[in-house]
Amino acid sequence: MVFSSLIFLCVFLPVVFLLYYLIPSIRAKNLLLIFFSLLFYAYGEPVYVLLMIASTLFNYGFGLLMRCKHRKAVLALSVVVNLSFLLVFKYADMMIGSVNTLFGLTLPLPHIRLPIGISFFTFQAMSYVIDVYRREVEPQKKYLNILLFVSLFPQLIAGPIVKYHDIEDQIDTRTHDFSRIAAGFQRFVWGLAKKVLIANTVAVGVDALFATPTAEINILSAWIAAIGYMLQIYYDFSGYSDMAIGLGHMFGFTFLENFRYPYGAVSIQDFWRKWHISLSTFFKEYVYIPLGGNRKGTLRTGLNKVLVFFTTGLWHGASWTFVIWGCYHGLFLLLEKALPMKKLNKGLAHVYTLLVVCVGFVIFRADTLTQGVQMIGRMFAGLNFTAHPMGIALEQLTPVFIAAVVIGCVMSFPVLDTVKTKLAARPKLKKIVEPITYICSLAVLVLCMLNLSSTTHNPFIYFRF
Repeated sequence: MVFSSLIFLCVFLPVVFLLYYLIPSIRAKNLLLIFFSLLFYAYGEPVYVLLMIASTLFNYGFGLLMRCKHRKAVLALSVVVNLSFLLVFKYADMMIGSVNTLFGLTLPLPHIRLPIGISFFTFQAMSYVIDVYRREVEPQKKYLNILLFVSLFPQLIAGPIVKYHDIEDQIDTRTHDFSRIAAGFQRFVWGLAKKVLIANTVAVGVDALFATPTAEINILSAWIAAIGYMLQIYYDFSGYSDMAIGLGHMFGFTFLENFRYPYGAVSIQDFWRKWHISLSTFFKEYVYIPLGGNRKGTLRTGLNKVLVFFTTGLWHGASWTFVIWGCYHGLFLLLEKALPMKKLNKGLAHVYTLLVVCVGFVIFRADTLTQGVQMIGRMFAGLNFTAHPMGIALEQLTPVFIAAVVIGCVMSFPVLDTVKTKLAARPKLKKIVEPITYICSLAVLVLCMLNLSSTTHNPFIYFRF
């Protein structure tokens, strides 16, 4: 387990922040961040911090070996080693279980505890070696720079995936100023509010409905669960990304955006340009393009896309529900390529996209593929309005749940961005509003802390990825 939210907010973050700005040199600041990042990860899981350090050591060594003649062999070895970490610690049970099912065997499952965020830090380490192989960056001679790049605590646990070429210069030369820190603080608080006040609130109803036998679910409760989970996963993960980007600003780093209002998309292709951007760009740069991208004919392009979305689904977890979810998105991407989507009315295109994404997330959330298929069936054919299934549905529609859903739906669109743009056009009004936003941020922070102190632990969804 990582630090509890309240310990992080009340102790860990203030201590790190104060010490960071008491230290004058960048080198010392970096050492401080490395120490506290390792402490952050090791809290409750001291053994797996050694795994992360081992990953950084291997990839640091592979980067240095890129100067030899056999660069392709070094790259291949680095990919094998990195993927081996994932295969052993994340996919061993899935692979052995699948073999047991296919061949009627009873091989024992190892049940290795999943290291938190292993997919994120493994992909980041791989990006460094690949960047060196492509000669986009020089091999880093300072091991501590690689360790800081991988372990930096704001984005260590659940992303966004930071590629080495995006952050290389910031490790040794970055600037700090009050306006940047203030903007980072506001972004952090906004992300925390998205997680605590919206995602956690909606999660109560969603978890209850997915824990209910599907035979007792009707069309109303199925749609409550499906829409609720769409909001939960978006505000949970985009909330963490906002927190990471905000903390990055507070410590002088700039991380790329990870979400751009994906529920406003008008196609599945458009959705993936706006959803989990760091993951989709990683697969595009390091998988899709090396496979040939769209340069080798229509059939090969389609195959490359299917392979990318197969691996995208598998990346999310060691379960066939994730793989099916990835292939499901890949299928719709291929359909959109074949059909005249651009001729579709924008409103209809938006409804189509939301429907496809919503149904897909039911498979993603389901504990088993059977449960996912049954829940989707209830969404379109669960016409049972007797007292018991209606009671289950209405039980979730508490005022707090409804408020969170309404606010979540509204804020899924760039409402705040529109307001900011209008304020920027009126400098005098902006001067008045700006201090009010900081006061509101403090108030929201207090509200989140009170909420965290009175509710059970609800970790970020992407911690397990």
